[in-house]
Amino acid sequence: MGASDEDDKQLANEDTDDDFFFNDDMDDEFLQINGSDDDDYDKEIALEEDETDNLPRLHDNYSVLKEADIRQRIEDNIAEVSAVLSISKVEASILLLHYKWSVNNVVDTWFVDEKEAREKAGLPVKPLTELSDHGDILCGICFESYPRVGIKSTTCGHPYCNSCWSSYIKTAIADGPGSLLLKCPEPSCCAAVGEDMIGLFASEEEKKKYSGYFVMSYIEENKMIKWCPGPGCENAINFVAGNENFDVSCLCSHSFCWNCTQESHRPADCETVTKWMLKNSSEAENVNYILAFTKPCPKCKRPIEKNRGCSHMSCSAPCYFQFCWLCLHDWKNHGACNRYEENPEKERREQAKKYVMKYTHYFERWATNQKSMKKAAADLQIVESEQIEILGRIQAQPEAQLSFLTEAWQQIVDCRRVLKWTYAYGYYLPDEDLAKRNLFEYLQGQAESGLERLHDCAEKELLPFLKNLHPVKEFIEFRKKLSVLTRVTRNYFENLVKALQNGLSDVNSQGSSRVSKKPRTMNNAAAVSGAPDYFATTEGQWLCGFCTYENHSSATCCTMCGRMCGRGSWTCDLCTFANLRTSTTCAMCSVPRQQH
Repeated sequence: MGASDEDDKQLANEDTDDDFFFNDDMDDEFLQINGSDDDDYDKEIALEEDETDNLPRLHDNYSVLKEADIRQRIEDNIAEVSAVLSISKVEASILLLHYKWSVNNVVDTWFVDEKEAREKAGLPVKPLTELSDHGDILCGICFESYPRVGIKSTTCGHPYCNSCWSSYIKTAIADGPGSLLLKCPEPSCCAAVGEDMIGLFASEEEKKKYSGYFVMSYIEENKMIKWCPGPGCENAINFVAGNENFDVSCLCSHSFCWNCTQESHRPADCETVTKWMLKNSSEAENVNYILAFTKPCPKCKRPIEKNRGCSHMSCSAPCYFQFCWLCLHDWKNHGACNRYEENPEKERREQAKKYVMKYTHYFERWATNQKSMKKAAADLQIVESEQIEILGRIQAQPEAQLSFLTEAWQQIVDCRRVLKWTYAYGYYLPDEDLAKRNLFEYLQGQAESGLERLHDCAEKELLPFLKNLHPVKEFIEFRKKLSVLTRVTRNYFENLVKALQNGLSDVNSQGSSRVSKKPRTMNNAAAVSGAPDYFATTEGQWLCGFCTYENHSSATCCTMCGRMCGRGSWTCDLCTFANLRTSTTCAMCSVPRQQH
């Protein structure tokens, strides 16, 4: 982690210099669709592919470890401790197991007090019992006498026959990972049973289990490494300390949050996800539905749901009580019930109904995007396994030049996941903070519109090329369009995540010190339309009338929400894309500018 860290930091700084949601680079990218030369574009694409082919796939905040990588790390740690302390590898492995695989702790403790370090780990300095080389020796378990060759002992010297050692070790390994800290069979002895004894008496299957326990111990004792929770995956993720982005993706294609091991859930935090998932599975929602959409029978108190048009209700057997749905009075003595009366129970039911309707709104959209994400992931596999090969044959292009398709579909999957969790984020966003909620809903809507454009392009506009219905030139235009859509959508969603994870902290709420307390003047152009797009401040800056963000005087659109605010640029009525002031048609959907 040397020079590459500096390069990553420099790249990160360059990225953050861009405008927050919309910038001039995005406009230039869209102008390339209509204005760039096809040959130059092809050369640029080929150059980019040649350059990226030689670059390793790096992750700023984590690395994926296969089982071979983990075992190599274990071997390296054992070898390092063995070399530094001048001890055998068996003793080094016992020390590392005792000190939870911390090489530094082992070395520091050893040089402070070697004797104490040995005693704690179960490594006696000299045998406690000396074995005779002549005559038979009594086994301490079965009490049978054996010649010296039939007796073995660990570092303590307590003698046991080969058969008893084999049974003892076999039973310990069958009991689980506790066998890694196995001690001498002598009850009063704390000497450790090392890997050398396992190698002598365990079967091949038992050795494999014991080796697996070693790997498991290394992962579970390391606070910065966790197993991938993907089904059947045996990889682990090594996380970089100090990074705030917990989203990781394993080689098995499973993406998850390293902190809570749930699926990746940016921009929602782990606490929000836990509450949301608990809410989705809780019986409390059934109770709220009953409270909101049913009423108790006035006689037997069982909940009844209205399934017909009239208000004359009849309870089911064995009650059969008849009453009015509106006022719950006996139908026999029922008259008009149109007079308003204070009814705390009714107010409580109305509140519960609003609560359920709000939850249903957010859950439905969360679930829909989850379904779309799974469908996009399946489509990505089809693209990789089938469509790339078909297009390569039809368009006479190598698969490397068709990677823009997999990039687009991977971006769709990632954005669907982010969009899904914005609905959990929005559900818990306080209704009292109107400025933040307005900005959140605007940014969420813009993100959803942009993602739909990308998804539609990748899903529908590709189909004619798979059937060889369009010429090569149109495929080049399609490639340019999809590549730009992928890039712009990725940039927007990255900035959206940053804004939400920062709690929309740049928004000026009521009473915020960033809002000028002096009278604000409304722009004339905004006044004509009847909706104030922005307000000028005494400091020469201007305040977005939609999200209240305070922008620099030179900005032509709101840095936070991208709204044009009547300052020279225009927003497409169809796709809401932010276009340059001089453009006469939308760079995204080619619809002519409408004069208002």
